Amino acid sequence: MLDKLASASVIARTGFLAAVLCACAVPAYAAALDKPVQLALSEIKKEELPKAAETAPAKPDEKAPAAPPAASETKPATTTPEKPAAPAAAQEKKAPEAPAAKENDAAGAPRSNPALPNVPEGSPPPHVEYDVTKLPFPVQKMRELIIAAAKTGSLESLRPLIGSGDDMTMLSLADTDGDPIAYLKSLAGDTDGQEILAIAIDILNSGYVHLDAGTPDELYVWPYFFAYPLDKLDAKQRVELFQIVTAGDYDEMKQFGTYVFYRLGITPKGRWRFFVNGD
Repeated sequence: MLDKLASASVIARTGFLAAVLCACAVPAYAAALDKPVQLALSEIKKEELPKAAETAPAKPDEKAPAAPPAASETKPATTTPEKPAAPAAAQEKKAPEAPAAKENDAAGAPRSNPALPNVPEGSPPPHVEYDVTKLPFPVQKMRELIIAAAKTGSLESLRPLIGSGDDMTMLSLADTDGDPIAYLKSLAGDTDGQEILAIAIDILNSGYVHLDAGTPDELYVWPYFFAYPLDKLDAKQRVELFQIVTAGDYDEMKQFGTYVFYRLGITPKGRWRFFVNGD
């Protein structure tokens, strides 16, 4: 009986202590709800750390931050919108480029008509050649074709060799219209043009010169008088000249200072470049 009473007393005391503890815990729990939870330093984000006071003095080994620019120094660079770039046409014009050198002149200055005599004053006489076997094969072939056609006695035989269009043989220093064979016939002293054929044969049987070697103007020209100073002809060469022209023609040529009778030029590739008369 005494044991039961002791147990009941212990239980009663225990219940009383539990009630007291609960009563104390409720206010503490309620107060905890009104205060922020304190976190450990490792759990605080960097942006949540309190900022240093702006008036905190700088350490001796640290430079003070630069003062912000004054209001007058923070104006924008320009107060008006930038003008758009001027159109290409209004931009500064470049100096015109010098014209490209013509194909006919390696030095850049325009050359005269290739059929015109071109003997620079004071220049040494060019080398005169008589051996036709030294000619490039295409040149030899065209020379033989012209002579063979001329020996037929018909100007019409020259038509395939003269060609047409841009590749047509130059027959005059001026522009010519119409049929080239009819034009050649009009130059002859006879009605059928055999005189022109005879001149072509005589010229191609004379000595020749090789001009402008290695350039776009390279030519083989008959007779060599085309590029030879008349005042430097010796007796033998004057005989060769009189096989083509008369003494009266020669006197007139001396007034010009150059040969101005018929001349014939062929390119290294065998194109009949020109066959003209006059100055």
